[in-house]
Amino acid sequence: MAHTNESIVSEFVLLGLSNSWELQLFFFAIFSTVYVTSVLGNVLIIIVIFSDSNLNSPMYFLLSNISFIDICQSNFATPKMLVDFFVEHKTISFEGCMAQIFLLHSFVGSEMILLVAMAYDRFVAICKPLHYSTIMNQKLCIIFVSVSWAVGVLHSVSHLAFTVGLPFCGPNEVDSFFCDLPLVIKLACMDTYGMEVMTLTNSGLISLSCFLALIISYAVILITVRHQSSSGSSKAFSTLSAHITVVILFFGPCIYFYIWPFSRLSVDKFLSVFYTVCTPLLNPIIYSLRNEDVKSAMWKLRNRHVNAWKN
Repeated sequence: MAHTNESIVSEFVLLGLSNSWELQLFFFAIFSTVYVTSVLGNVLIIIVIFSDSNLNSPMYFLLSNISFIDICQSNFATPKMLVDFFVEHKTISFEGCMAQIFLLHSFVGSEMILLVAMAYDRFVAICKPLHYSTIMNQKLCIIFVSVSWAVGVLHSVSHLAFTVGLPFCGPNEVDSFFCDLPLVIKLACMDTYGMEVMTLTNSGLISLSCFLALIISYAVILITVRHQSSSGSSKAFSTLSAHITVVILFFGPCIYFYIWPFSRLSVDKFLSVFYTVCTPLLNPIIYSLRNEDVKSAMWKLRNRHVNAWKN
């Protein structure tokens, strides 16, 4: 069915988070701080990893790629949201809206695969330590990153291929601060039930399969760690707790949205904020504060630059 000719909507109106000027100023102060901290924190992690030879390992290579994705995710909608706090009529072009949908699902899909890759890395390191360097070689790491981006882009294109052709002929108000796919689909001038099921199936399959793979991996790892020596197990538990915390905070809102994607409550808007604005901050906070190797590398990098400035 060709719907493209019926689409007369050239822009969408974003209703944002609140109509209150005071609340918008408050949100601007909070989210601009989160945004700057998130971007700088993830940039710092990438610099630290590539400047310290002690972090030249598969886990940190994958972590640096997650940081890169988080930088991208921080910039797909947050800068516009911050500007829109000072704009009365918040709009986005049809093309800009489709671009936001594409970028969000590409980044989220890619990060899911990378989190699974990091779980596999920890599985090999703890359950098969003697074969770690053989299995987790540079070639496999590059394959993991390439596959993660390929899956993310394909996942996003599969959504966009159907959404672009929908007939948008009247309603154009999106009750969010960015173009959220389920909210945009509901604006189409047709029965969208089939599209809703397709969206739920597509997104649900990738998120649920990745989440189950992570749960199984970490369950096996935790069982293995329990049988190790106390000194080795304490360090492993510290590393795993950081990984598991990121997984829970990343997949929690994601699974919630995919279970009830088209029945939105007022709290969903703020969960969207957490998922798109705050989630990229998890990586630098959790991995830098709970990882002794990263903290040590940061201090060495700082001392190196302080000494260079003194000289």
